[in-house]
Amino acid sequence: MKILLVDDEKLQLARLEASVKYVLPSAEIVSYTNPLTALEENKKETIHIAFLDIEMPKLNGIQLAKALKSINPQINIIFVTAYDRFALDAMKMRASGFVTKPVNEEKVYEEINGLRYPVELTPTKQLQIKCFGNFEVFANGEPVKFTYSKSKELFAYLVDREGSAININELNAVLWEEDHKSYLRNLVSDIQKTLKDVGAGDVFIKRHNECFIDVTKVDCDAYEYKNNNPDAIRMYRGEYMMQYSWPIFEDE
Repeated sequence: MKILLVDDEKLQLARLEASVKYVLPSAEIVSYTNPLTALEENKKETIHIAFLDIEMPKLNGIQLAKALKSINPQINIIFVTAYDRFALDAMKMRASGFVTKPVNEEKVYEEINGLRYPVELTPTKQLQIKCFGNFEVFANGEPVKFTYSKSKELFAYLVDREGSAININELNAVLWEEDHKSYLRNLVSDIQKTLKDVGAGDVFIKRHNECFIDVTKVDCDAYEYKNNNPDAIRMYRGEYMMQYSWPIFEDE
């Protein structure tokens, strides 16, 4: 996650930076007292959140926000000001938040947890798995397309089981509640081929009468949530693998 901070007052900027670092210690933070320099140096950067002072010379916070949103329409703009009278202008900008000075950790925390555009997790593995909302699988950002919808559901069940080995009888019962073991072999073959084609063949493992996934070789929002990743926690809206009837997300 990359965060932009802009305030022409050095003391206020230092206070803002300290508060943001406290709330998001793992974030990449870039700070500027000159809004024109901030815009010029970040035209080609992906900024997820921008804390902008409204009253600044040469280019005020509203103008800077418009310029940043023209580059990235889904940037989260959080205005920082000593005056409430700018709240209406901030609302017109569809800002993510509004913080009054003096800034502190509590105020920053409240705004970060109410972002208009949730920050996506940075991919680190070949395969990315999205469980919040509908279940989806991506390889290097591109959707993975299984031949059968049931192949995708079978894979979703293995993701839900977080690396536990699941026998064929259990998989059969989850998917159909009746005997379709012969068709189940087709699904297993489909998963193996599909993942191999996208360079992630080692994620799915079939041994004798059971199969499982190697959870160390995937990025998964649900796993990150359980590892207390703050970005994943903010992404969760109470919806988990919504297209299936069997999932229950243990979020505690």
